[in-house]
Amino acid sequence: MNTSSTRRRTSGAVLGASVLALSAFFSAPAHAAQDATCGVLAPGASATAQAAVNAACSQIGVWYSWGGGHAATPGASYGYYDGSDPDSLHDNERKGFDCSGLMRYAYYQATGKDLLNGTADDQFHSSQASARFSAAQGAAPLLPGDLMFWGSGHVHHVAMYLGNGQMVEAYESGTHIRVAPVRTGGDYAGAIRINGSGTPTPPPANGGTVFETWGTGVRTHATPSTRGAVVDTFAGPTQVSVQCQEHAESVTAEGYTNDIWSKLADGSWLTNIYIKGPASLPGIPDCGGSGTPPPSGGSKPFQTWGTGVRTHSQPNVNAGVVDYFAQPTTVNVVCQSHAQEVTAEGYTNDAWSKLTDGSWLTNIYIKGPAWLDVPTC
Repeated sequence: MNTSSTRRRTSGAVLGASVLALSAFFSAPAHAAQDATCGVLAPGASATAQAAVNAACSQIGVWYSWGGGHAATPGASYGYYDGSDPDSLHDNERKGFDCSGLMRYAYYQATGKDLLNGTADDQFHSSQASARFSAAQGAAPLLPGDLMFWGSGHVHHVAMYLGNGQMVEAYESGTHIRVAPVRTGGDYAGAIRINGSGTPTPPPANGGTVFETWGTGVRTHATPSTRGAVVDTFAGPTQVSVQCQEHAESVTAEGYTNDIWSKLADGSWLTNIYIKGPASLPGIPDCGGSGTPPPSGGSKPFQTWGTGVRTHSQPNVNAGVVDYFAQPTTVNVVCQSHAQEVTAEGYTNDAWSKLTDGSWLTNIYIKGPAWLDVPTC
């Protein structure tokens, strides 16, 4: 998703022009004709990459929508207010894509497989990368279909290279999918080339549940501690087979702190910090055979569903975003209340649940009835 700090502001001097443009904003077409400059503009790309370029270019003129493109099936979807940018206030009315949603859709159309489900940061660390290019290399080694990324530490934006110094991107709220000159300055982080065959790396054959790792030089250990003997080192993102998980040594790395470790199929241990997903992986048993620790404060645990699900500071989609669930997870619900009516994923519900951290989540994304068996707030 594009969380760039570059935001447009409307000053008082142009307020009248903004008012005059309001009707044009709501009447703007959701999908315009394909831009003649959008396409495969250089040779050398795989058939898969060329198909991905054509899919992305077919969406020229569609709205940027924060969170758009991250429904269960890749494709244009209604977004959310990002919690900070005034231009994002209407994203829940705009059916479109954010930056990573567009890339996910393009390669889904090209391969028939959902290879890039996740945020721009997830895609930067994707195990589907067959080649990686540093920021210092610029655009010189890139081919059409390569994904370009921006962000210092945490990647916040992604676009697709077309060739000839051009790229296609979903840039920011209030704009439409567009072609733009490549940008390799500022916080440009580098690029990846997606596996040309479109075939995901096969999962381990020795049982467990498959998860993807991220990061480089990641080590597994003989015990759930950084002081345990090193068993293996992952040079880049890969797939691991998780057997169980447990609370052990607390680790702080890459801006995260977590005391949960996963036991892999080879008997080694890996801190959950380097496994894509929530801090406690969904559906993975405790290694000691015990159940999930009971929730605190009289709350009750529930499972969420969907991807890119957000919690808010108030029971309203326009309230500030508190947390982001990239995939299904467990939440502890304290109470629930009738508040803003939300329509999403084919459901309409005005019930919101208050979680133990004080944030709110629409009941649409909590497994169970529309009104949960918990107290009223």
